[in-house]
Amino acid sequence: MVLTSKDLLAYASVKNCSRDICLMPETRTVEQKVRDLRSFICIKDSPCKIVEIRTLPDRAKRQFVAIDIFTGTMFKATFPVSGTCLVPIVTLTEYQLVDIYGKDSNVILLDEKDNMKEDLKLPTDQDLLSQIKSGFAEGKDVFVYVASAMGKEQIVASKILNPKL
Repeated sequence: MVLTSKDLLAYASVKNCSRDICLMPETRTVEQKVRDLRSFICIKDSPCKIVEIRTLPDRAKRQFVAIDIFTGTMFKATFPVSGTCLVPIVTLTEYQLVDIYGKDSNVILLDEKDNMKEDLKLPTDQDLLSQIKSGFAEGKDVFVYVASAMGKEQIVASKILNPKL
């Protein structure tokens, strides 16, 4: 199973953690009981979206199949049901695309409070890249969604609107 941008949009939200924890910039993960895991999990220091949960026959362990939200790499991990593990704090932020520049395809983004963000590049996913570039070249309003987790950020989805005349 491949994690798509729609999957991430459907599951990523600040609702996965308490408001106080999410607002602390040094906090990138929270500890959660294995029996309560449903959406995200950290496996091999990667923020992953859980796509399958299996309770093993002895009922003492759970196996998680999860996909890294940034690379699409699939992981499997088994944890004791009575234990805890780390869960990444995943946020999704909408920005308007202002410009694409440079040979590295850097972007200038604008958030809803008119703050500029200039430290990201276009995504490597060819379908998403094509959608963003073509919408921008046609003069349409392009909005991108940036996933943030564990100190990493990446454009994971886009929305193209016709400009108001």
